[in-house]
Amino acid sequence: MLSARTQQIVKTKNNSAGISYFEKNLTVWVILCMVAGILIGQFAPVIPGFLSRLEYANVSIPIAVLIWLMIYPMMMKVDFSSLKNVRREPAGLYLTWVVNWLIKPFTMFGITSLFFHYIFRSLIEPGLAGEYVAGAVILGAAPCTAMVFVWSHLTRGNPAYTVVQVASNDLIILIAFVPIVVFLVGITGLSIPWDTLFFSVVIFVVIPLASGVATRRLVIKRHGIQYFRDRFLPQFGNITICGLLLTLVLIFSFQGGVILQNPLHIALIAIPLILQTVLIFLISYLVGQKIGLRHEIAAPAGMIGASNFFELAVAVAITVFGASSPVVLVTVVGVLVEVPVMLALVHVANRTRHWFPEEETSNQ
Repeated sequence: MLSARTQQIVKTKNNSAGISYFEKNLTVWVILCMVAGILIGQFAPVIPGFLSRLEYANVSIPIAVLIWLMIYPMMMKVDFSSLKNVRREPAGLYLTWVVNWLIKPFTMFGITSLFFHYIFRSLIEPGLAGEYVAGAVILGAAPCTAMVFVWSHLTRGNPAYTVVQVASNDLIILIAFVPIVVFLVGITGLSIPWDTLFFSVVIFVVIPLASGVATRRLVIKRHGIQYFRDRFLPQFGNITICGLLLTLVLIFSFQGGVILQNPLHIALIAIPLILQTVLIFLISYLVGQKIGLRHEIAAPAGMIGASNFFELAVAVAITVFGASSPVVLVTVVGVLVEVPVMLALVHVANRTRHWFPEEETSNQ
């Protein structure tokens, strides 16, 4: 088992990880922001026209700022000191790593290629299909970092173990994300410069990660873990979600014309993304049951695999392909479908708790 100290450090996080108003209704807010962005693009095109010119090294400065608002607060929540407990109960970690990095990106590529290039080929022209697959690959190569704490809480997952699962995946992203994306996107016929992708990871993962770790350590050193957990973190409240929603408004102000010309494509993109989410959850969850994991570990493992670090996916897609690219549209549809699908999977996990060995009650 993980140390009592580590469990105590994250206990309050587990108790307070319930879905906020914005998170609970995220799909509705995403739809509203889509509509708002499209209306801005159609009736006030001067706004996206001006914002699109605010770039540095092909990176949209307004969107970069908003994405930082999304990612930085969540990085402060991850306790990387918990990684010292990796060897205590490794099976759940091995499962998470294998599913997230050896299975998930490749099933995402396979499922979306099947749908976009073959099943939907009479509805989606080949060039656009390739861009949609590229967007799905970027989405699928980034396992969830923030919302997984919510899913873990709702399935009564072990909070300390969830922290270890998330922290280890955040570190693996630094090594595995770029080569996997370059390889799979290259198969679609699109080219991603390595330096641009590395730049994206540095800007949107490494710097927020280092800043979040430094902030966490500094605040805890000066004021203690209880102050950090109970008073400092709550100040950031819904900043991450607000940053996401404002980013979506900008993106859809850039993409409004494309969407109005192809409204059916939102549904076409959503179908394989939903199937992929369910498939990966079932693989992680059922394998966890087969190898004897407790429900409090297997359920979060399934949730981490099924959900995505969509903040990173949106950021990378925008940086590499531009805010008006169809590649970005796929990552945004991923945001749209994730919350309702994940809530349904939470229900499945809770209804099948009896499939797993009896759990210890020390962390409940």
